[in-house]
Amino acid sequence: MKEKQLEIAGGVTGSSPITETMELNSLFTRREMLGMAGMAGLAAMTGITPNAGAQTTQKRPRIACLVSYWGLPTSHADWIVNKLIDGYWWKGAHTPSRVDVVSVYVHQFDTSLLAQKVCKAKNIPIFKTVGEAVTLGGKDLDVDGVVIVAEHGNYPTDLKGHWLLPRWWIYQQVMKVFEQSKRSVPVFNDKHLSYNWDDAKWMFDKSRELDFPLTGGSSIPAYFRKPEVEIATDTPIKNSIVVGGTADEGAIFHCVDVLQAFHDRRKGGETGVKSVQSIRGPETWKWVESTPWANNLLEAVRKNFDLKQGHFQEGPRPNVCIVEYNDGTNAAVISGAGVGWTYAGEIEGQKDPTIISMLGWPGPISQYHAANGHEHWITEMMLTRKEPFNAERLLLSTGIVNHYMDSNWENGRYSAVGRRVETPYMNMKYRSTHGPLFESGPRPPNTPYIRGFAS
Repeated sequence: MKEKQLEIAGGVTGSSPITETMELNSLFTRREMLGMAGMAGLAAMTGITPNAGAQTTQKRPRIACLVSYWGLPTSHADWIVNKLIDGYWWKGAHTPSRVDVVSVYVHQFDTSLLAQKVCKAKNIPIFKTVGEAVTLGGKDLDVDGVVIVAEHGNYPTDLKGHWLLPRWWIYQQVMKVFEQSKRSVPVFNDKHLSYNWDDAKWMFDKSRELDFPLTGGSSIPAYFRKPEVEIATDTPIKNSIVVGGTADEGAIFHCVDVLQAFHDRRKGGETGVKSVQSIRGPETWKWVESTPWANNLLEAVRKNFDLKQGHFQEGPRPNVCIVEYNDGTNAAVISGAGVGWTYAGEIEGQKDPTIISMLGWPGPISQYHAANGHEHWITEMMLTRKEPFNAERLLLSTGIVNHYMDSNWENGRYSAVGRRVETPYMNMKYRSTHGPLFESGPRPPNTPYIRGFAS
């Protein structure tokens, strides 16, 4: 077996593509894949038998999973791909998989020993290139859906804190196959589209140009809620905050995507983002105290959790992401511990804020269940070819995070009070009309992974 060879063009800080020169053959043969027992293997392994009637009424979509790294049980690839193979917990019960993972591509293959072990046990071929994974070694697109999970791995971070993960690079390789095949299929992209706004906008535009449904983002908006409610569409939201962990780019994205999932339900629909600003350090609390709507909402969250006065101010590394929208509404993500991810909205005509929290994140063993909502809505999109929520939300969340990371930097110099970045190009308009997307019912058992082999 020849070693994987990578040739990186343009250095690590730009958006130049990473090109690969590899043999056109899979690391596990296609014959092995075709010999797999399918759901019979799952039934033998777990004792769970899929609904036979459901399997005969609809073709099971064949999915290509393209990941950056899959070496640890805590990696996103392990959380997501395993459940597409073996099923996931939803609405209080285990749901057998309704798709077939037929190919895998791993960008950092040599360190992804868990991927190699899982795929060998499941008779799923790992291909050496993105193109081969979505064509199954042929010339044209030969799968019904694509799942991109480029969240972990040994990748550099630039000066502004962007983690230079290869989401755009993997995605654009898929687009090449779509274009040459004159056919497209649904695409899921875990977390934000890209660390770079121009790349992210290109990715979104391609989904519209080539006419395929696109989804992704954070798993938190689809996680368990307290209370178990969804904000109705056209709610007269005036201002919103989200309080949660904001330690780095990945953490702030979770919070921003939670914010967008609630704030875009406001009356009149989403109108786009006018500006973004980042403030870090002690100046964070000066801004909060001088901004009545933000201060009132943060105080409502503190009281809702019965926390002592000044609880949030005592936390490490304070920061705030300030978002101004084209319709005059405002929002902020404020760093804060002890409340999971909590949304608070100031509603016109309502005395007290609406407060909704996502709490009780799984521990080390049950982290397997951390993204069940992702797996459910990935599967639904693959079956229906409909986006579970507007992909514009994913693009706006990506853009807010990108400009938040850029705000503190200008002409190569850092400032704790970041500049206000005007974003006239983030003027996406849409109406969020979906129903509840979050998990509900009894929580999953605190049990190890379903694997089919000893971990």
